[in-house]
Amino acid sequence: MCTLRFIDLFAGIGGMRIPFEKHGVKCVFSSEIDKYARITYESFFNEAPSGDINLINPKDIPKFDILLAGFPCQSFNHAGLKKGLQDKRGAMFFRIKDILSYHKPKAFLLENVRGLSIHDNKKTLNKIYEELEALNYHVVSKILAAKDFNLPQRRQRIYIVGFKSKKAKDNFKLPEPVKLTRKLKSILEKNPDPKYTISDRLWTGHKERKERNKRRGVGFGYALFDQTSDYVNTISARYNKDGSE
Repeated sequence: MCTLRFIDLFAGIGGMRIPFEKHGVKCVFSSEIDKYARITYESFFNEAPSGDINLINPKDIPKFDILLAGFPCQSFNHAGLKKGLQDKRGAMFFRIKDILSYHKPKAFLLENVRGLSIHDNKKTLNKIYEELEALNYHVVSKILAAKDFNLPQRRQRIYIVGFKSKKAKDNFKLPEPVKLTRKLKSILEKNPDPKYTISDRLWTGHKERKERNKRRGVGFGYALFDQTSDYVNTISARYNKDGSE
């Protein structure tokens, strides 16, 4: 029996790779630009991803059947400037398109933030559909949340799936939510390291910022969760430029 092959683009630390390998699909190429994500990825899979996908010619990528890509989300995120496909990070979608166009794999799976689904009055998502369908892919998408699959975190993401075969697309069904039985208290550490406790000064700053944003009707504020909560909102961390969250 022929083993299906996949490539793992914008691979991060390999979250999308794991379930495919568990189902017997073979990874033949990976790419990730972040230095520390590459180090972590190599520690997990005993192979270092290639670097910047912009510097890799599609013809140098091995033949594959499925393309995976959690392409950069900052351009569509509510917390960003929301420049969409005009942002160089959002434009990474067109790099994916180039690779699909050259290799013509059987299928692809793309993942991004929920904001992509509504960005620019849905014009961005419609443009993505248009570009993919121009490559003769049959496309379907859905927003899924981690909490709907028994993980106590809200974390909504859009998943875009495409097939060369219309029959394959018609037979494919994105997963349906299951009951949340694993509540937040099941994953909270009983005695966390004190270094994870924010300072009084930072806590005061969070409260003041939330009040300012509330008065202005813009921005974000903190949210509190405890042992009685079913799940937590998307867990975020600032980039390593300040590391204050």
